Amino acid sequence: MHKFDFLIIGAGLYGCTCAQQLTEAGRECLVIEKRDHIAGNIYTKEIEGIQVHCYGGHIFHTNDKNIWDYINRFASFNNFINSPIANYKGEIYNLPFNMNTFYQMWGVVTPQQAQEKIQQQVAKAKITSPTNLEEQAISLVGTDIYQKLVKGYTEKQWGKPCSELPPFIIKRLPVRFTYDNNYFNDRYQGIPECGYTEMIRKMLDGIDVQLSTDYFENRKISKMAKRIIYTGPIDAYFEYKYGYLEWRSLRFDTQVFDCPNYQGVAAVNYTDAETPFTRIIEHKHFAFGNQPKTIITWEYPIKWQPGMEAYYPINDIENNAKYEQYRALANKEENATFGGRLATYQYLDMDKIISGALHLSSELLKNE
Repeated sequence: MHKFDFLIIGAGLYGCTCAQQLTEAGRECLVIEKRDHIAGNIYTKEIEGIQVHCYGGHIFHTNDKNIWDYINRFASFNNFINSPIANYKGEIYNLPFNMNTFYQMWGVVTPQQAQEKIQQQVAKAKITSPTNLEEQAISLVGTDIYQKLVKGYTEKQWGKPCSELPPFIIKRLPVRFTYDNNYFNDRYQGIPECGYTEMIRKMLDGIDVQLSTDYFENRKISKMAKRIIYTGPIDAYFEYKYGYLEWRSLRFDTQVFDCPNYQGVAAVNYTDAETPFTRIIEHKHFAFGNQPKTIITWEYPIKWQPGMEAYYPINDIENNAKYEQYRALANKEENATFGGRLATYQYLDMDKIISGALHLSSELLKNE
C-alpha cells in the first residue's frame, strides 16, 4: 500500500508549487529535502530584523497576471523595483543599459545621439553576424560599454573569455533608449514582505515535509508513493551515467555592519576584472528597511565541483548534448516526472518555474 499519492523530491519553488496544487486537489503528498530548510535557493532568513537572501538576491517579476494572482495567495508583495548600478573602478553607471548609462559613458542626451555612438563603434569593430558573446555585446552596445561594463563582469561570472562564450548569454541583458532604470519590463514586480521562506511555508501548509533527507541515501522512500516528482539534478538521478553536467557556482560572504546604510542600493555590480567578486547585495534595500544596522553579501563566482550548489548551467554544445541523453532516459521513467531548473538544466526565472509546476500538476491530475 502506498501511503502517499506523490513523493516530491526537493522543497524549492517548483516542488512546493506542485505539492500545493496536488494537495489542494485532494492528493496526499510527501515533500523531502536534503537541506535543513525549505524554499531552495530563494530561502530567506531574518537577521537583525532584515530578510537576508541567503543564496543571492531574488526579485519576483512577471507579466502573467494568473501567476501574479497565484503567488499573491501566499504572500503580500512590496513594490520593490530592481534598479542596480555598476561600479567600474569607482565610476558609477546605471543598469540596465539605458539613456542614463549612455549619458554617463559619453555625455549624450538623446536616443539618436546614443544610437549613432553605438553604430559608429559597431561599424569600426566590423561585426555583422556575432558568433560569440564578445561580438554580440559589441553589436548591442558598442566597444566602450562592452569593455567597462560587460567584459570583466561576464568573464568573472563564467570563468571563460567572452570570445569563448555563446552569444545568447548576453541577450538577457536589456538595452533601452529611454531614461528608465527599471531592470525588468514586467508589469508585476516585488518581494514578499515577510520573506520567501514564509511564503513557501504557507504554500506547504498541511503538507508532510521531511528536511535533511537525501533521496539518494534512501531510494526506498519512493515506495511510499504512487509517483515521484523529481526536482534535483537530472544527472544525479541517473547516477551520472553520461558524466556530470557542468555548472557555475557561487560563494557568499555575508557580514553585519553597525551602520544604517552601506551602499545606498540593493545591488552593485563590480564590472572590472581585478575585483574578485561580481556584486555586493545590501539586503535591507529590498524592503526599504530603516533598521539601525545593515547586512552585506559579497558574491564570488567559483568553479563548480560535484557536491557544490549549482547555480548557472553551462549550456554549451557538449553539455546540452549530454543533457539530451539524460532527458531521453527521463522520458522512459514510468512513475517519475522531472521538473525545475536542476532537472531541466536551465536558468529559469521564478514565474517560469511556477508556470511549469502549475502545468505539470494539471497534467498529472488530468492523466490519472
